Amino acid sequence: MHKKLLFVSLGTLSMIVGIIGIFVPGLPTTPFLLLAAYMFLKSSKSLYNFIMTNKLTSKYLQRYYQKRGMTVWQKIYSITLMWTMIIISLFFFIKNVNVKFLVIVLGVIGSIVMGFIVRTVK
Repeated sequence: MHKKLLFVSLGTLSMIVGIIGIFVPGLPTTPFLLLAAYMFLKSSKSLYNFIMTNKLTSKYLQRYYQKRGMTVWQKIYSITLMWTMIIISLFFFIKNVNVKFLVIVLGVIGSIVMGFIVRTVK
């Protein structure tokens, strides 16, 4: 039961960050939604179905699943664009040190997910 609660909690957090990423340039969307879908798949069929069919999140997940991954160049482009926007945000828009730290941590997590967890296709 504790494992299920942990997966639901992490999935919910990942989904929230992914949804925020839809509106905040530089914050990755698809990697966090993929992580959320994986967590929900392991813990709650209803939450998995929700994220896969939700109007706001499903297009990002369906786009990934149709292609079954990302090419190396798509990964490089996405990670480069993400870090460009993070750096611009850190220097020009975000003043709070704690928020800066959070954005950096989320960027690192997004880079790891995109670089190592998201499947690379030709």
